Amino acid sequence: SIPEIMQGIAGALGSMAGRVHIVHGSLVHGGRTVRGFMSSVRPMHAPSHSSEPLSLSSACNPRSTSTSFGRWSGMPSNSVIRSTFPRMQRTSFSTTRSMSTVPSGREKLRNIAVIAHVDHGKTTLVDKIMEQCSPGDAVSERCMDSLDLEQERGITIMAKVTSMMWKGTKLNLVDTPGHADFGGEVERVMSMIDGVLLLVDAQEGPMAQTKFVLSKALKQGITPIVVINKIDKEASRVDEVASEVFDLFAYLDANETQLDFPIVYASGRNGWADTSIEGPRKDMVPLLDTIIKHVPPPPGDYEKPFSMCVTMLGYDVFLGRLLTGRVVSGRCKVGDPMQVLNMKGEKVETGKVTKILYRTGEEGTLPLDEAVAGDIIQLAGFPTATVTDTVCNPEVSEPIPSIPIDPPTVCMTFSPNDSPLYGKEGTKFSSTMIWERLMKEAETNVSIQVTKSERSGEAFEVYGRGELQLGILIENMRREGFELQVSPPEVVYRMENGKREEPMEEVLVEVDDDHTGVVINKLSNRKAQLMDMQPSNEAGRTRIRLTAPSRGLLGYRSVFFTDSRGTGILTRLFSGYGPHCGPIDNLRKGVLISMATGKTTEYALKDLEARGTLFVGSRVDMYPGMIFGEHSKESDLECNPTKAKHVSNMRVTDGKDELVQLANPKTFSLEEALAYINHDEMLEITPKTIRMRKRELDGKRRKK
Repeated sequence: SIPEIMQGIAGALGSMAGRVHIVHGSLVHGGRTVRGFMSSVRPMHAPSHSSEPLSLSSACNPRSTSTSFGRWSGMPSNSVIRSTFPRMQRTSFSTTRSMSTVPSGREKLRNIAVIAHVDHGKTTLVDKIMEQCSPGDAVSERCMDSLDLEQERGITIMAKVTSMMWKGTKLNLVDTPGHADFGGEVERVMSMIDGVLLLVDAQEGPMAQTKFVLSKALKQGITPIVVINKIDKEASRVDEVASEVFDLFAYLDANETQLDFPIVYASGRNGWADTSIEGPRKDMVPLLDTIIKHVPPPPGDYEKPFSMCVTMLGYDVFLGRLLTGRVVSGRCKVGDPMQVLNMKGEKVETGKVTKILYRTGEEGTLPLDEAVAGDIIQLAGFPTATVTDTVCNPEVSEPIPSIPIDPPTVCMTFSPNDSPLYGKEGTKFSSTMIWERLMKEAETNVSIQVTKSERSGEAFEVYGRGELQLGILIENMRREGFELQVSPPEVVYRMENGKREEPMEEVLVEVDDDHTGVVINKLSNRKAQLMDMQPSNEAGRTRIRLTAPSRGLLGYRSVFFTDSRGTGILTRLFSGYGPHCGPIDNLRKGVLISMATGKTTEYALKDLEARGTLFVGSRVDMYPGMIFGEHSKESDLECNPTKAKHVSNMRVTDGKDELVQLANPKTFSLEEALAYINHDEMLEITPKTIRMRKRELDGKRRKK
């Protein structure tokens, strides 16, 4: 009978693919009902890139090659075999979960980003949301901070997308950085999302970066969901912070719809959120329900040709370049022919989609059968496409406009290492290697620009948002084996109506009352102007708001933490260009410069300690022009730190030489060293060492 035949087919196919059974006389496979007796069914581990579905007859008889019902698949192809056996395929993504059960309708999709000031709890909140959407699955702490530097420094550097299911709706959640230097990461994800969670600390309230990220969201017409986080703090002031957030919305010219924003109260560390302060405080369900209710589904027309604007770039050792972006219109399957258009509408390349992927928390990257309008995906198969390019159907002739990015404010010069210690620690030295690495960074990071220097043929000028951003780039290059030298950061000026203007920043400082005088004095010396000063929310502390030129703030962070005894809070926000503020007095004393080659000795350093502060200990390699300490006076001092004690036949009265005990040398992190050096000095970067040196190593030429 027909039911017995169908049951037999289901058993045969179930032994190969699994999850096949009979429900009301129909075959059900992977949660989907197969309409009709001879309908084709794709097995659970059939490849998403297979253009031929696996038919029922071929599942029962793999050697069958033809039938009167049309085209049938016979023996599986090599691509099918490789997809079925992961060891042969050797891909870096998991295939343990199928997206066939994920609703593909636009109404069942939400794209949202988490934005906030640094240390207001974005990544921790994302962890708790992932745990709520995947009960029973272990989520590691700060799992979205996957980069080594993110784990080491405890900050988010790059924006990342993850997908999860909640009550039948797919959520694409973007975790963004909170530091001002990485504001470009926030700007570029705004084209992918339709809503934002604006996190605000219940004690600190809106800060400088809160203003920046909120302004970007409001410009896109987004109505944020305000999450007042960390309300379990003893010093929390929930009502006041809510009022301050409303005032910030009004200051940024939010419309009436945006001013009617929903508020959720949360404690991300404890894993709960609620729509009222006196709520039960059990889990993250109220926050997720608020997202479904208030964030609109993404716009898009399924019937139009496929188009997607590339927002992020990734790389897989087996698939090559991965393009991340939101599908603006149409549908896409593996094998579909596509073209790539740049911002000018010029065709960059053509090809076929070789893989469609999506990311989901701890499981990493998973394959997707089909991409539809509104979804955030990764595409493989286009080796030359880059950020802001449009991947589209060959019928499309106009590229998707991209959101403009704020210009960089800081510039540094990168060049090959030419010191006497060149080539002893690194593996990549040439200017060609440095140029290729910088161009690769500029391609993936929209806020960084790279040009060749006009002053030197082998030097390159790198433009960015701040010392921290460029310091992260240098640190990554160090770990990749590069040897190079870099100049101190300089601000980017511009000419307006024949007058030179410089970037200005809004500075927000919170310190103990005892430290306000020294902080204001130091900032005034750096051309800062006091705008507001009032008591902080915490007793015994003062909040100060100033405006200062960016060049005056270079290197100030370490000075500030020293002056405030490590208890101060300093935030900066680029506010625009203003008139040049005039010269700034020398903020640093002179340095001790080596005049000899060799290793430092305790005998020499013992006498030099009285001259200033040492940066090195004994038995450290030195060369002429290298900086090894700070002079106690304003001028530089050349001396010999490699001098050794000569052997003599003079007898010591106590029968032994004098025991030398040196003070611990002052050490610098990469960012601190960049902030310390002057315009006539450079930083030598190797995988193992950071050395400060004069730009001109020869002492006689320096004096000229």
